[in-house]
This record gives sequence, C-alpha cells and structure tokens, in this order.
Amino acid sequence: MTAQTTLPAGKPTKTGFVAATASFVTVFAAGSTAIPLFGSYRAQDGITDTQLSLVAAGYFVCAVSALLFLGRLSNHLGRKPVSIAALLLAAAGCLVLTTVDGFWPLFAGRVLQGLAAGLASSALAALAVDTAPARPKWLVAAVTTTAATVGLSFGVFAAGALVQFAPAPRQASYIAFAAALCLCALGVGLAPETVTRRRGALASLRPEVRVPAAARPFLPMAACVFVSTWAVGGFFNAFGPSVAVDYLGSRAPLVAAAVFASYMAPGVLAGPLSGRTTSASAQRLGMALFAAAALGLAASTALGSAALFIGCGVLGGLGAGLAMNGSMALLLGPTSLHERAGLLSLVYAVSYTGSAVPALVAGQLVRGLSLFAVTCGYALLALLACVAVLLGRRTPQDKH
Repeated sequence: MTAQTTLPAGKPTKTGFVAATASFVTVFAAGSTAIPLFGSYRAQDGITDTQLSLVAAGYFVCAVSALLFLGRLSNHLGRKPVSIAALLLAAAGCLVLTTVDGFWPLFAGRVLQGLAAGLASSALAALAVDTAPARPKWLVAAVTTTAATVGLSFGVFAAGALVQFAPAPRQASYIAFAAALCLCALGVGLAPETVTRRRGALASLRPEVRVPAAARPFLPMAACVFVSTWAVGGFFNAFGPSVAVDYLGSRAPLVAAAVFASYMAPGVLAGPLSGRTTSASAQRLGMALFAAAALGLAASTALGSAALFIGCGVLGGLGAGLAMNGSMALLLGPTSLHERAGLLSLVYAVSYTGSAVPALVAGQLVRGLSLFAVTCGYALLALLACVAVLLGRRTPQDKH
C-alpha cells in the first residue's frame, strides 16, 4: 500500500462511504437469505426447531469469535483487505447453502455467514465511519446500528420473493446474493484506504477488551440496549418462521419474510428521528417503545393475530433502532480513528452474544415449552432491560 492510496485520517470520501455502507448492508442481506426457507427445511428435510436455534446460535457465536479474534486486524492490514475478505466469506456461505439437504450443510453455511458478519462489523463498519461526511451528525450512528437491520430486511424480502416465485427456489436467492457480494468486493477494492499498514497484525489476533476512557460511562446502559434488542432480533431469526406457521396460520415464504422484516426494517427511520433529540433521550424513549412492543408480541401470539404481531414488530423495531442509535452515538462521539475498530468490535460482540445465548437457551426450552412461552420469555427480557436503562445511573455527559 502506498501513501498515495491511503486517505488522510478523518477525511470523508463519498466513494469509500457508499462502497462501505452498501457492502455492510449486503453482507447482512445475504445473511438473511436462509430465513424464508426455514419452513421448507422443517417440512422437507426434517430440521427441527431445536436445530434451527442451534443454527442461529452458531451464526452469532462465529460472529462474536470473528470480532474477538479479528476485530482489530483492519487497524494493521488496512480496512480494504479485511473488508474484502468478509465479503468473500459471505459469498462462500451462500454457495454452501445452495446444497442444503439437512442440518449440517445449513449449519456450515450459516457459520461462514456468521464469520463474515463479525468481520464486516469491525472492518466495513470502521471503513464507513472513517469515510462518513461530517453532517448530518446522526449518520454515523445510523449506519453502524441500522445497516445490519436494513440489510436483513431487504435480504429476507428479496429471498422470500425468489423462494416463492423463482425457478430453483432453494438456490436462486443464494446465487443472486453471492454475485452481489462479489460486486461489492470490487467496489471496496476501488475505494481509498483510510489507515496505513502497521506492524502488530499477529498480536492483534489476541482477544483484548479495551474501551476508550471517554466511552466507559455509557457502556453499561448501552450493553443493556444491545443485548436485549439483538436478543429479540435473534428470536425473529430463529423462531419467526415457526411462529408464522404454528400461531399465525401461514406457510407462505413472504409472510415469514414479513414477520422477520417487521422488526428489522423500521430501524432505518430511527436515524433521522434520533437526530431530533439528545442521544440519551433517544436511548430511553426507544427502550420504552421496545418493551411495550415486546409485550404486544406475546399477546398477539396468544391471540393468533398476524396483523397485531407484525404491527408490534414494527413498533419494536423502531424503538430498538432509536435506542441503539442513541447508545452508539454516546459511545462513538469521543473516540479517535484507531479506537473505532476495537470499540465497534466490542459493541457487536456484546450484541451477537445477546442474540446467541437466549437463542441457545430457548432452543432447549422449546423441547418442552410452547413457542408462546418462549415469546413471553423474550418479552420479559425486554421489560427488564427497559427498566435497567430507565433507572440506570446518569452521567454528566449523557444529556448530550
């Protein structure tokens, strides 16, 4: 890498920002392509709800592992090569998923996608932050918190449509997204680099939890937000299609996609809305909406109402987006260029763990409990997190 190809620290560039953001979104879009097929895998391949929960947990565990071991690698090798590796890993996961005929191919494909998501959550997210324009101020927090949910929503709807209407429904979406990921890798390759290569790449593989001093006061409440909101996202990932079939009376892939996207898609609106208030206020208001919606999910499951379930998903997604945007803005605000990848890695590691652990527990509980009982458990988690954030210790800075 030459000095001429490295962007000065902190200098925004439209090409880099667009390439990084589009790639970040596409990695997560590809990661949702299997969800509309879960019903088919249950019916045709005998994959159980417990195995689906293991698949979801495997995805999140691999994402956390990538963040812990590889999260700081882009500080040493450069944002671009690590970002391209994430995109190619995601494409490989899609190709493995074209061969699913049982649990293990599904698990292997999702493991590759999880590794890609973890790598993207540090390198691509850091590249987007490095190259983002200074205004609007909420843009950086919005990209780092909602790129994943926007991608998941787009991917699940696109995959649902291809599953329902395209020839070769069990392969079409995977092939389409593998091609899109390769195009994104080309786009990132053409973007400018934002950090200069430096020694210590091997040493950076040693897991290290380091929170910038200025961000530490905001971490406990932010952790409550990320764990609870991503846990409910994990619920929609692992059990959303099953809820659609068993409680909402529909086997259509697009209905399963709508159930999943109802929670994921509204986060895109949270960025502009959070810009109208302080970050701390967005965090608290978002958690209140999120908890109310989670209780509504349990009620709508008991009533068997798809419309109410999807409506509560939309409200919960909006609340989660507001809370995550506020939390991320509080954490990222005081950080420097070389602190970002490590901080983002920690944030996403906490988030993915929040998805993986409840999914693993719920996957075992569903052997003897109903999906309604599992839904109530997730609602209780959301309520407890909301109470913790609303009653949490205030700091002098959190009014900003």
